[in-house]
Amino acid sequence: MLRFLALAALAALALATAGRASADPDRHVVVISLDGFPAWYLDDPEVSLPVIRGLRDAGASTADGMTVSNPSVTWPNHTTLMSGVRPAKHGVLFNGLPKREPGAPTVVTPERTQAELVHVPLLFDLIKPKGLTSAAINWPCTSGSESLGDNWPDVPKSFTHTTPRLKAEMEKAGQIERFERGGGGGRDEVWAEVAADVIRARKPNLLALHLLELDSTHHQHGPNTPQGRAVAGKLDALVGKVVQAVDDAGIRDKTTIFVVADHGFLANSKTLRPNALLRKEGLLTVEGEKVIRARAFVVPEGGIGMVYLTDPATKDEDRATVRRLFEGAEGVAAVIEPEDFPRYGLPKPEDHPGMADMILAAKEGYGVGGAVNGDAFIQEHAQKGTHGYLSTEPGMKALFVASGAGVKPGSRLPSVENVDVAPTAARLLGVPLEQADGRVLDEILVGAK
Repeated sequence: MLRFLALAALAALALATAGRASADPDRHVVVISLDGFPAWYLDDPEVSLPVIRGLRDAGASTADGMTVSNPSVTWPNHTTLMSGVRPAKHGVLFNGLPKREPGAPTVVTPERTQAELVHVPLLFDLIKPKGLTSAAINWPCTSGSESLGDNWPDVPKSFTHTTPRLKAEMEKAGQIERFERGGGGGRDEVWAEVAADVIRARKPNLLALHLLELDSTHHQHGPNTPQGRAVAGKLDALVGKVVQAVDDAGIRDKTTIFVVADHGFLANSKTLRPNALLRKEGLLTVEGEKVIRARAFVVPEGGIGMVYLTDPATKDEDRATVRRLFEGAEGVAAVIEPEDFPRYGLPKPEDHPGMADMILAAKEGYGVGGAVNGDAFIQEHAQKGTHGYLSTEPGMKALFVASGAGVKPGSRLPSVENVDVAPTAARLLGVPLEQADGRVLDEILVGAK
């Protein structure tokens, strides 16, 4: 590991080629996303991160972490990381595809392809015509990709959608069996191992890896807990395995590694139950636990609730009811109307068929739930964790580290946004990313003007 860092630093100093005008088949970028890894863990002395901190010290990081996109949930932000644009452009609003119908509750279905979910090309799609190769391991919104040489997507029934070559190799190595019997930690280990195998075997120009156990641990226990810190340390070791694979492949002096996250995390001990109030107002009709009719319905996304007004005949009346019920209510930070959606990087309903008509934003300490029964608006419970809050909430700041070829050692940025990752990675690969909302982080790149 130390050898990698030293040689990568020397390569960064010598390789003044960050502004290439054409794709370079000799360059490599590895993006490792640690789901739910908050920015502040990087400086927490109780979290053991020798590998990630070593990469930081030999490369670049930020003063206060990386600002993420709204909604601050997994699939939208991973799509931003690989496109350089916010959800208003790329169209991914949930961990799945929302389907709205008149008079019915909006449902989100995750078993969808990249073509169905994403409205813009991903970086994988942009580099393929330039003759560069790519791989994605557990990366969201890539199912059915025609650009990835190796793809094991983050989607239900993922092996059904895994590229045949990679699936055959995994079966031979016993990795599918190990994955299926493993828990969250076991799955992360297999994802990291497969990514390392692909790097050693095929040296893709771009590899994206997504690890999940920390997110589920934080949901169960909250951040800043012994459980969360322990899993963060486990992830550091898995990052080390990927770094070792880069070294084994003999491409350490040509590889840039980004270690990032999709969002931070906040603890909460109270859950808002907006659908229960909508039911009491007669805007939802429920049989048992099932909503059979809905004039207004809230789809929870952790720290926000997406409000769908489904009956055109009563839409204005129902909008006023939602404002009366929730504006100023305990735990509600804001009720956001469509004219303000662009401020948050979100599309207006007329521009996206799955976009909500209003948004409920929760305060810190409160989450938004989907329960439809019961009379109470607030449910108290033992501490849990969630994300999905507005990205202006400091607790949503995510990890950002860049290190290796083309990165100035010891670079420190005052701030960075996740829309900046894709254009910076594209620059390192010598491929322009004209669609980006973000910018190339020239100040951390060797040779940039």
